[in-house]
Amino acid sequence: MAAVVLVHGLYHRPEHFAVVAERLRTDGTKVAVPELHRGSLAADTAAVQAVIDALPEPRVVLGHSYGGSVITGVRGAAHLVYLAAFVLDAGESAASLGGASQQLKDAIVAEPDGSTTLHPGLAVDTLYGDCPGPLAAQAVGLLRAQAPGCGRGVPQHHSWKKTPSTYVICAQDRAIDPGLQRTMASRCTDVREWQTGHSPFVGQPDLTVELLRELLPTRIAPSRNQVVTITR
Repeated sequence: MAAVVLVHGLYHRPEHFAVVAERLRTDGTKVAVPELHRGSLAADTAAVQAVIDALPEPRVVLGHSYGGSVITGVRGAAHLVYLAAFVLDAGESAASLGGASQQLKDAIVAEPDGSTTLHPGLAVDTLYGDCPGPLAAQAVGLLRAQAPGCGRGVPQHHSWKKTPSTYVICAQDRAIDPGLQRTMASRCTDVREWQTGHSPFVGQPDLTVELLRELLPTRIAPSRNQVVTITR
């Protein structure tokens, strides 16, 4: 049985991938969506690694946003998918690459316990600006507080250097600069470009489902830096 692991980003929960996961499961694909928020990049990576190790092969592993930092450090994936995500090299962190846009920084609210949250009104436009209103409101309602420091974590392993990978640039992203995404995408073996905001798995889940369905049966590494643009 084929298997997919979906790794969410900062402030998010596994429930944000609920529609994508359910549609893949109807195909007979085994889907795991681990919970992060373990307090550090190293702890988040260990949690995802444990899930990967427990799954049958082949394992397609998708990381969204900060989730790219996490999947960079895992082993055992057959194919990596970076969805508007961080593809880090030695010594790099999401923070050191200047990952957060000013719009995202403006949405961050410091809490008394040292954690941060996102201002709901600003988060809608930043993360889900191209999503239908009810879906965006539901997604914002799922957001949770984030412990400090995860974005400054540096992976100890760089899986994309040996594992086939697909980068999805979200060209209308307001959270992570599409220009930075294109730079990071050059490290992957395949590049797609979607005309979406930061969270297509919420507003246009079929795009994510179709990509994963494509990768599961073939698992063929395409020519480096092939670019396919989706204009929806």
